[in-house]
Amino acid sequence: MTKTILSFLTILFLAGCSSDPTEQTPIETQSMYFPPSTGNTWETKSISDLKWNQNAVQPLLDYLELKNSKSFIILVNGRIVMENYFNGHSATTNWYWASAGKTLTSTMTGIAQQEGLLNINNKVSQYIGTGWTSETIEKENLITCKHLLTMTSGLDDSTDDVDPTSLIYKADAGSRWAYHNVYVKLQDVVAAASGQSWENYFNAKLRDKIGMNGNWVQLGVNSVYTSTSRSMARFGLLMLNKGKWDNTQILNETYFNEATTTSQNINLGYGYLWWLNGKASYHLPQSQLTFPGSIIPTAPNDMFMALGKNDQKIYVVPSKNMVIIRMGDAADDVNLALSDFDETLWEKISALYQ
Repeated sequence: MTKTILSFLTILFLAGCSSDPTEQTPIETQSMYFPPSTGNTWETKSISDLKWNQNAVQPLLDYLELKNSKSFIILVNGRIVMENYFNGHSATTNWYWASAGKTLTSTMTGIAQQEGLLNINNKVSQYIGTGWTSETIEKENLITCKHLLTMTSGLDDSTDDVDPTSLIYKADAGSRWAYHNVYVKLQDVVAAASGQSWENYFNAKLRDKIGMNGNWVQLGVNSVYTSTSRSMARFGLLMLNKGKWDNTQILNETYFNEATTTSQNINLGYGYLWWLNGKASYHLPQSQLTFPGSIIPTAPNDMFMALGKNDQKIYVVPSKNMVIIRMGDAADDVNLALSDFDETLWEKISALYQ
């Protein structure tokens, strides 16, 4: 694993900068579409209608299949432009989001805050009690919900375990960025603050309102969401529209804006559990190095991303009114969230509309 991550870091460091793909031909303006909350109806838009390059479609599909993909969806203005399944997967098959589901936790934290149930600037122990870490009470009480949202808890990131004995002091909260599974404690915070189970609150306030399917599964210490690819696309569409689904504001725009912009001054490429493209520099999981330039230089600079283990992807591109979903096995080696697959994939995606 360490060798794989170091190889990937080297590739990204050498990638350098490229021109911003958002400078290419813009997507035509059209009203935003939201699929009905029940049934299989979903409007489509053809490659030819968009005046995209039909010759770029097959190379993209060949690459996706070669790289162990199970599903791929492109939405433009909410309408399906491409929807493809591979390797026995189908539109009705559930698959895990892995860490791409962190963005669901971020969204639910924002919903709980707008309902007055919590404040992300409050300490975590206010909601789940003291002793949830092995730190002194003084140091533990420095950790706010916002620190969990921004990966700046200061807790030792050498393990994914989140029992108190594994949550050990590494630095003061807010002073160090490290990709850590401790974010999952926000689910306990939301459950305690709402007086409901995490899953019941999630289903009522988000899943059912936008017509998603799926459920949370406990895999070891990880709380992982599983759903169809279209359900993942529904969530991406909600985020493309700044938390609004058709005429209903699910997540308020103020929190949405905070979640999808740089959240701290250590890792400029990270919001509230969202990855952010096009920033001056970024950090990666299991590294304290700062890398210059955009995370995916071949992708639009305004893109924000939900990224999960083994290349689960939600790409949201506001400048193109576009949402892209990829589910599957690892494209190459097992990885935590980012891989060099992203860069090549975006070369092939952008060939569609350049």
